[in-house]
Amino acid sequence: MALWDFIEAAGLPGHRFVGDATGEIHLASLKGGTSLADDIALFRGKSVLIRSAGQRPAVLALAELDGVARRLVLCPADLPPESLPGVIAEADVDVLLTDDLDAVAGLAGSAKVAPCGMAVRHTGVRPVRDTESEWLLFTSGTTGRPKMVVHSLASLTGPLQDGLKVSPDAVWSTFYDVRRYGGLQILMRALLGGGSMVLSDTRETLAAFLARAGALGVTHISGTPSHWRRALMSGAANAMHPDYVRLSGEVADQGILNALRQCYPAAQIAHAFASTEAGVAFDVRDGLAGFPAVLVGAQGGAAEIRVVDGCLQIRSNRLAQGYLNPAHAALRDADGFVDTGDIVALRDGRYYFIGRREGQINVGGQKVHPEEVEAVLNRHPMVQMSRVLARPSPITGAIVVADIVVQTLSEAMPDFQTISAQIMADCRAMLPPHKVPAMLRQVEALEVAASGKLVRPRA
Repeated sequence: MALWDFIEAAGLPGHRFVGDATGEIHLASLKGGTSLADDIALFRGKSVLIRSAGQRPAVLALAELDGVARRLVLCPADLPPESLPGVIAEADVDVLLTDDLDAVAGLAGSAKVAPCGMAVRHTGVRPVRDTESEWLLFTSGTTGRPKMVVHSLASLTGPLQDGLKVSPDAVWSTFYDVRRYGGLQILMRALLGGGSMVLSDTRETLAAFLARAGALGVTHISGTPSHWRRALMSGAANAMHPDYVRLSGEVADQGILNALRQCYPAAQIAHAFASTEAGVAFDVRDGLAGFPAVLVGAQGGAAEIRVVDGCLQIRSNRLAQGYLNPAHAALRDADGFVDTGDIVALRDGRYYFIGRREGQINVGGQKVHPEEVEAVLNRHPMVQMSRVLARPSPITGAIVVADIVVQTLSEAMPDFQTISAQIMADCRAMLPPHKVPAMLRQVEALEVAASGKLVRPRA
């Protein structure tokens, strides 16, 4: 079955829609297809790169072309135009489907350029879908050129059978771009589960998006911890009243989980571990950071988890088939496990995420994971967001420093010097000396990448 077959099987009552800042389109109106079907021969059996400014044209293109094209390359909006020639060559792209012809002029090479206008047709004639299309997604790291990962519709929909009970009238949303793995997961839940989807949109402010999500009755919404910190800082988080809030993509520390519980007391707060390569491994719905140790080594579940040398490894039918470029390291080991690169530590029957293996700071030969220190900083009630990084030191090679965004100060609130002293006391009580920041700096804001992850300067 192709994506559209699943959508039809989920039902097409008139209330189901996919919406962005420009409006909503009802899924029932797509029974006759989109204007892409008029030139379906252009896409049949071809490698198609989908690049659009907004997300809605990409969603409609996926529904139309899955099962027709041999390969669908989901190009996030933030991919620089100058990267296109390399991507087109690596993915063997035949057709570049875009709503910005001027931006790709001269960059398509031998690929044919086609406009992705999404006019709705009413002929009722649907194209034959007899191809198992590959889905190519970009990894979402914040440094270096992203890799392209090969998925199938089966591996993308595998995580949906996780026991979460959802009404078919649910209205889903996400801060993620649906052309990345995290956003695509939410889109699949909406389309295949019988719900609607509210897309985020770069053409509106965060406050406007939250207001639109509230007005459209969003019941289930997801994002990274950085997304959620920005939402809480915006002053507009109370514009919506979801039943279910989910975090993934970064370490969900206890500070952000508690803040979301306070903002949405009636909602279920969950956090999940997922990556573009490994898919969704598990989610945690008990409101606590980390995950129960009983998940490690458990047999018979949808995903198998093990910890080797402190690093989380995953095996399941949700894994990607591999990296597109054979020059990249093998995705899986001989046992079929993916090494996630995420370091965890066991404390009192629970594993806690410490940080990324490649993000360690070396302080005189001792390792510091920025995320572990940030989890302590973020516990302070006045800290809205923090970022830990290295600063060169002639003695230890590096020292730990931290940038902190605090709540807007008023006469009734302590000044930053007082807050800093409190934070440092917490750090000294909870961290070994080499992990305690040597300096705290107050900043107005911290940069968040289009993937929703905190931008960390490259060493």
